[in-house]
Amino acid sequence: MTNNTSAFIELTFAETQKDIEEILSLQQLNLKTNVSEEVKKEQGFVTVCHSKEQLEIMGSLTPQIIAKADGKVIAFALAMLPSMAKLIPDLQPMFDIVDDINWKGNMIRDYKYYMMGQICVAAEFRGQGIFEKLYHTHKNFYEKKFDLCITEISTSNKRSQRAHERVGFETIHLHKDHVDEWNVVAWELKQNAMP
Repeated sequence: MTNNTSAFIELTFAETQKDIEEILSLQQLNLKTNVSEEVKKEQGFVTVCHSKEQLEIMGSLTPQIIAKADGKVIAFALAMLPSMAKLIPDLQPMFDIVDDINWKGNMIRDYKYYMMGQICVAAEFRGQGIFEKLYHTHKNFYEKKFDLCITEISTSNKRSQRAHERVGFETIHLHKDHVDEWNVVAWELKQNAMP
């Protein structure tokens, strides 16, 4: 894998059909079912396969942050509001349990939060801080409305777990569903967020 360090990286919102199609293409390249065991272990993977219609609905309810190089999507971070719980069946178990998780003496339901539906960086752009930039762009955009960003990470996806911890996420719960075993992680968007 060679890194592409010469391209200008732009962080922006997914606004066009081309953006959605490129998100879906990047997702397909990194799906757990489409990568080798070696790639899963060394580079990580994404689990959920979205449809064009799901991404359009998600984008209509909250902006979706992407990174582009030379006009092409090379990374994405898909936000989901709790009201979108039924949109993606494989994520339903996470939405079902998250409100009842106790964190720092309060129930998650008492916080204003959104979910990171999925985050992915193209292989040739990894190791350049784009993952962190996507999350910090999220923080800058969402911290006025939300206390926390929550997501879940497959316990077998060690690279993703480490990357989320570097950003500031901490594991708040472990659960198993019909898809995998998951670490539910939370990131405080505001210092000492209180419900």
